[in-house]
Amino acid sequence: MKTAERRTAAGRGVPAGRTAATDTAREKTAPAGGSATRPGGREPRKDGGHVTEPRNEGAAFRQRSLWVEEPASRYRMADPVRTAAVRAVLIVSVTLIQAMVAFFCTLAESWLAFPMVLSSVLSTVVATWSVLDVWVTRQVWKQRHGVVSTPSSTARALRRERRRAHRQQRRAERERARQERRGAREGFSRS
Repeated sequence: MKTAERRTAAGRGVPAGRTAATDTAREKTAPAGGSATRPGGREPRKDGGHVTEPRNEGAAFRQRSLWVEEPASRYRMADPVRTAAVRAVLIVSVTLIQAMVAFFCTLAESWLAFPMVLSSVLSTVVATWSVLDVWVTRQVWKQRHGVVSTPSSTARALRRERRRAHRQQRRAERERARQERRGAREGFSRS
């Protein structure tokens, strides 16, 4: 619907955004009672719920949205942990492909079977190492960033250092401001 059509529709007493075409489309989709609301005077909301108050006849027709945002059930992984996990998935997938190729080469009695079996064994060791790396990286990240509250957590020491540095910075700023004020006072008293 173009702007001119909206203006003429609004001029005829029809709310802007509604025309005769939209009214007839609503009547086709409305239940037998003539109202576009659901039974019990409830109409769909954008978030998939229902509005409990009866529908206002002058209000624009609201439709249920196709995309409903749902809150994440888990928090996002930390960047180093995610990097290690992606690396592990890639290494494990290459290892599985190598094992499959080694199996088929063995069935075909190919000369490539023995080197592929050796590389599959080596890849299995590397894949195990990469999966353990994800676990270790996750534990280290949790401990360093204070997720785990244990006496041995390094997060407390890091926080202490940050607080100490922040206090020293504030002291230095206060001292600088004090010296500037003293310099300004001395400059006024001499003149």
